[in-house]
Amino acid sequence: MATVLIRPAPSPPAQASGAPGPAGRDTFVDAVRALGTVAVVTLHWLMADATWDGTSLHVGNALAHGAAWTLTWVLQVLPLLFFAAGAAAGYHQSRAAAAARVAGMPGTGWARTLGRRVRGLARPVAALAVVWVVAVAALQGAGVPAGALRRMATMAPQPLWFLLVWLALVGVAPLLLRAWRRWRGRALAMAVALPLAVDVLRFGAGLQPLGWANVLLVWAVPFLAGLAYADERASGRSPSPRPAALWTGLVLALASMVVLVTVSPYPLSMVGMPGQAMSNLCPPTAPVVAQAVAQVCAILLARTAIERWARGAGRRPVAWLAGRSVTVYLWHLTAMFTVVGLDLLVLHERLPEPWGVDWWASRPVWFGAFALVLAVLVRVFGRFERSRSAVTGGADHRLPPGAVLSDDGRCGPAAGGAAMPR
Repeated sequence: MATVLIRPAPSPPAQASGAPGPAGRDTFVDAVRALGTVAVVTLHWLMADATWDGTSLHVGNALAHGAAWTLTWVLQVLPLLFFAAGAAAGYHQSRAAAAARVAGMPGTGWARTLGRRVRGLARPVAALAVVWVVAVAALQGAGVPAGALRRMATMAPQPLWFLLVWLALVGVAPLLLRAWRRWRGRALAMAVALPLAVDVLRFGAGLQPLGWANVLLVWAVPFLAGLAYADERASGRSPSPRPAALWTGLVLALASMVVLVTVSPYPLSMVGMPGQAMSNLCPPTAPVVAQAVAQVCAILLARTAIERWARGAGRRPVAWLAGRSVTVYLWHLTAMFTVVGLDLLVLHERLPEPWGVDWWASRPVWFGAFALVLAVLVRVFGRFERSRSAVTGGADHRLPPGAVLSDDGRCGPAAGGAAMPR
């Protein structure tokens, strides 16, 4: 990503924007997170495929059929969630440092912030764990075979890996932000190069265990991009490189994805599929790095349109998800398992054959059922996210309290006050 910056397109002041959330809140970050959350949920719900013969449960993946892998190139949007998390961490890191200076305890602000984040995250995670422990015990008492219970119980906590990686990246956010401020575009280039080098050693030198380093290194790419975006905006500069640079990055990244899956051992799907020798996500690989670059370039190119949508037609869903994204993320698989389990174990029905006519025709019904159960779960367990999501950053991604948005949408210090993120 080039470091040559331009002035953003004119936009109304934050006070009159109609954006969801308090005045000065970064609507773009909210919208990116909302779009990413919906895409991840959609991708997972499309995967629903299971059979039950009365004694054993076989879980497949509906996206393993035909050309369904193409959907993973569009709907595998974890880079967007890490970008939004990085932006929130960037705003909050500056805010924590400023608070520590005011309190006369420099260097302690971020440690306190991280501690609060861990405690805030523990509540929704603990709620999920308790419910599943009780549910497994109840289903076991009802006679559900142990194999089926074990399969469900191991799949339900799978979303937690994202939160663990997020915690690790947030922990090193001050170091990443320091690297960005010192080296600018070279820091982003280094972030991209490191996981690519790991893959060269993994496959070229046979150092397979080294591939697990990419669990952090790959997701550090969009996370650092989010930090850089927040730092540029909070500093009063344009948060986006020139459109030409973004278009170049997007085209090169997409071309790299095509080349990598064509002439290398990487599978076509951007997520793991049954029967494949390897997965592009476990651990993440070079194609996912390219996908992350492509997605970051794409959302920055569409920033003006995304903000306009978030302040207009998308205002309500973006505002709703802004305070519930962790709950939705943690419980969306449980909602899917509940509906599929009732269909297989209680109604003794079979799921439609994936990718057939019946499968496509029944998607609205299945998605409606998943959404209904998820809505109930969010209503019940959303209270554990009231203190604001540890992942989303909540109110952290605001402009500095001493800053104002000028008529051209740029942020700068107000008269008589320094720009200090809140």
